[in-house]
Amino acid sequence: MEISAPAQWINQTFAGFDVSVTAAVHKLYEIGGAFFTPFFEGISFIGKGGICLIIMSLLLMLYRPTRRFGTAMCLGLAIGAVFTNLIIKPWVARPRPYVDQSSIFYQYWLQVGQNVESDKSFPSGHTTAAFDCMSPVFILGNKRLKFLALTFAILMGLARIYLCVHFPSDVLGGMIIGILAGILAVLIAKKLPQTWYEWEFGKKEAQTGKHEIH
Repeated sequence: MEISAPAQWINQTFAGFDVSVTAAVHKLYEIGGAFFTPFFEGISFIGKGGICLIIMSLLLMLYRPTRRFGTAMCLGLAIGAVFTNLIIKPWVARPRPYVDQSSIFYQYWLQVGQNVESDKSFPSGHTTAAFDCMSPVFILGNKRLKFLALTFAILMGLARIYLCVHFPSDVLGGMIIGILAGILAVLIAKKLPQTWYEWEFGKKEAQTGKHEIH
């Protein structure tokens, strides 16, 4: 199989890291059998195509008290998707871990459910989406929201490694891109007019009339 130069560099540079981290995560399967597999498949499903995260972000954006979260989350998802899916994945074109049937990753993959993904491996799109969506919540939220956001994002990355559909270095790349996208999204969201965050859907006319009187 012909592999691109960027993919070869990542494979060689992170070979030890990828093997050791995947082996450590696979201990969960060895300890719990198939107990953890449905859980991580469920976590992974939430990030598939970013659909669930997009819907959640839009719903938060519609509700005025949570509009700052929703706006930043939507922006983060858009920024992360552009860099991950449109630029980096096609350029690196790294094959999935399970493609090499002589590797330990393939053996792990056979055991944990044989989930198949259609696109390239680096970086992890699921992890990128989770971090560029949850980073704004971590930045803008209270302690409880910070904990929930960080836990979900970490579980998403862990799920992709557990299911052997991504190398740990793919997940690391997704984390970095996601965090940077989330920070940029918050900065952009803070520059939006305050009227956007105060506007209530369905009450535009009433608000307009009120502003004209004043």
